Amino acid sequence: MTRVFSGVKPTGHLTLGNYLGAMRQWAAEDQHRSDALFCVVDLHALTVDHDPARVRRLSRQSASLLLAAGLDPGLCTVFVQSHVDEHARLSYVLECVATDGEMRRMIQYKEKAARERERGGSVRLSLLTYPVLMAADILAYGTDEVPVGHDQTQHVELARDLAVRFNQRYGHTFVVPRATNPAVAARVMNLQEPASKMGKSDDVGPGIVYLLDEPDVVRKKVMRAVTDSGREVVYDREERPGLANLLEILAACVGGGPAELAEAYDSYGALKKDTADAVVEVLRPVQRRHQELCADPGYVEGVLREGAEKARGMARPTVDAAYRAIGLLPPVNAAR
Repeated sequence: MTRVFSGVKPTGHLTLGNYLGAMRQWAAEDQHRSDALFCVVDLHALTVDHDPARVRRLSRQSASLLLAAGLDPGLCTVFVQSHVDEHARLSYVLECVATDGEMRRMIQYKEKAARERERGGSVRLSLLTYPVLMAADILAYGTDEVPVGHDQTQHVELARDLAVRFNQRYGHTFVVPRATNPAVAARVMNLQEPASKMGKSDDVGPGIVYLLDEPDVVRKKVMRAVTDSGREVVYDREERPGLANLLEILAACVGGGPAELAEAYDSYGALKKDTADAVVEVLRPVQRRHQELCADPGYVEGVLREGAEKARGMARPTVDAAYRAIGLLPPVNAAR
C-alpha cells in the first residue's frame, strides 16, 4: 500500500484551516486508501520561545482532536514525534547531507526569523535546521506521499532532494516522497486578513476559527469577516480575496464549487450567515467527540503508546540502514 505521513505542530490551538485543509481528508480518504501515519510533531514546537507546560497541553489536545476528527487507530498510526527516537536519530544524519545554503533559502525560515528579530528575540539554530527534522519525519517511514498545504511544499521538496542525494552518495536507502495538496480549502485564510493563512500559531484573533470555539463565537467571527469593495457576490481570488475566502470555506463545508455557490447570493450578509451555519455544523461532531475523549484520557494515552510502538518498529530498520550506509559503526551487541 501507499505509505502516507503527515502531522500537526502543537504551537497553537488547531483551526478550521487545519481541519478543512488536512485533517478531514486524512480521516475520510487517506487512512482508508493507504498505510498512513499521523503525528503530533512536538519537537518542531521547540524552535521558538515557548512555555513547556503549554506545549505539553497542546500536544495532548492535538492528539485528541486528530482522533475526534475521525482518525481510527485501527486503520492508521497516531503518535507523538518525541516518543519515537528515530526522528532525532535520523535528523542529525540528514544534517550531514544538507547544506547551509539550502536551509537559509527556506521561505518559512526567512519569514519566521525576520519576525523574531523584529520582536528583539534571538533566532534559535533549530529554526534554521527544522526542515531537516521534517525530512527525517518523512523519510524514516519510507513515505510515498505527504499531504501538506502549499506553504509546506518547499519542505517536502527538501526531503526529496536529501533522499536522492543520500541514495546517490551512500547507496539506495530512502524512498523519494512526493507532496500532495488538497484541491479545495488547501489554504483557508484569516477572516480579518484574507492575504494571510489562518494560522494556529496566532494566540488570539477574530479572524481565526478554532476547532473548539463555541458556536456563538464561530458565528460572530464569520459574520465579522472582512469582505471587499463592491456589492456583487462573485468568486475572484485575486481581486476579491475576502469574499473568495468565505466562498471557499462554504464550498468545503457543504460541497460544490465556490464560483457556482456565489451565483446563489445577492448580498454579503446572506453568504456570511450560511457560511457561519455551515462551519458550526461541520465542527459539531468533532467537538462532541473531543468532549468524550477528554472524559477518557486513558484511551488517548493508550492510542499514543501503541502508536509510538508501531511507528518505532516501522522507522528503526530504515534509520539503522541509514546509519550503516553513511559509515557509522553498529553497536557491539548488534554486531554479534
